[in-house]
Amino acid sequence: MSTVGIIANPASGKDIRRLVTHASVFDNHEKAHILQRALLALDAVGVEQVLFMPDYYGLVERALDGLNLSLEAAELHMDMHADERDSTEAARRFCESDVGCIVTLGGDGTNRAVAKGCNDIPIVAISTGTNNVFPCMLESTVAGLAAGLVAREMVDVERVTYTAKQLEVYVDGQLAEIALIDVVASNELFIGSRALWDPRRLREIVLARAEPSSIGMSSIGGCLHVVGRQDPQGMYIRLGQGNTSVLAPVGPGLIIPVGIQSHRLLSLGEQVALEPAACTIAVDGERQIEVFSEQQVSVRLTNHGPRVVDVQQCMREASQCGVLSMPVGRET
Repeated sequence: MSTVGIIANPASGKDIRRLVTHASVFDNHEKAHILQRALLALDAVGVEQVLFMPDYYGLVERALDGLNLSLEAAELHMDMHADERDSTEAARRFCESDVGCIVTLGGDGTNRAVAKGCNDIPIVAISTGTNNVFPCMLESTVAGLAAGLVAREMVDVERVTYTAKQLEVYVDGQLAEIALIDVVASNELFIGSRALWDPRRLREIVLARAEPSSIGMSSIGGCLHVVGRQDPQGMYIRLGQGNTSVLAPVGPGLIIPVGIQSHRLLSLGEQVALEPAACTIAVDGERQIEVFSEQQVSVRLTNHGPRVVDVQQCMREASQCGVLSMPVGRET
C-alpha cells in the first residue's frame, strides 16, 4: 500500500521573532488550507493511505473536512507533548509503518526534529516557519504531487532525492544535539525564549549551508562564501570586531551589519572545537543547550542528514518519463 506521512507543526512560525522582527504569520487556518491542497494532490496521483501526526489544533482533520478523497487517512496513536518530541516520535512511527514519503509543514526546527526519527524516508518540506533554509517555499499542490510520486515509486527515487548535511553537537565528547543548518554559541547563559535574532549576543557560528538568499545565520555566512545544500563543505565563523563586516538579513525585515572576526570553510567529517565559556548553544535558530565554562563543545559536519526530495527535479523526472501523461478519456 502506498503511504505518505504528514507532520504539520501548529506552533511553527509563531515564536518571539514575530515581535522583534517583521515576520509574517502562518496561522493554523492557512496551514489547514495548505494541507488541503497537498491532500488533494496525493489523492489525484493515487496514494492509497495518509498517516498523520496528531496535534492540539487538529490541522489535518480540519484539512480533511469536506474533502471527498479516495485515500484513507488515519491519525497516529501516540502520546502528545506539544513540543518537538511529537515530530520525532511521529517520524519513528512512520518508519514502522512502511511510509514511502513524509510531508512536513514547519521551519528548520520542525525538520530537525523529524530528522531525528525518519531514518531514510524521503522528506518533502513545505516552509511555514520563521527561518526556512531547509524547507522550501513550495505550492503545496506541487509538493503533494512530488510526495505521491516518490511514495508510489513512479519516479526513480534515487535520482530525485539527495542526502542533506548535518551538524552534530558534542558536549564533553557525547552527542548532545543535531542541526540541519546552523549551530550557534550565544553569550546568553540561559535558554530563555530560545529564538535567536540579535547577532551582538552571538559568538560563534557553524553552518552546514551558507546562502545569501536565505534568512538568519545562514545568510551571514552566505555573504562571505556561498555553500549550497549539496556542496561537500560547511563554514565556521567567529563573530566580533575585525577587518570585515557583512550586511545580512538576520531576520525578516532585519538587515544589519554583522562584524566578522574570522571565518573558514569546513570539510565533510571535520570537527571544530568551540571556545570554552559559559554559554548557550542554539541549533537551527533555537537555544537548546546550557553549557558551563568547564565543558567542552565541538561541532562535526557530516553527510548523515535526512533524505530530501528535490521537488523540481522530481516533477522534471515525472514529465520526462511520461508518468503524468494519460490517454484521452482515461481517468487517473
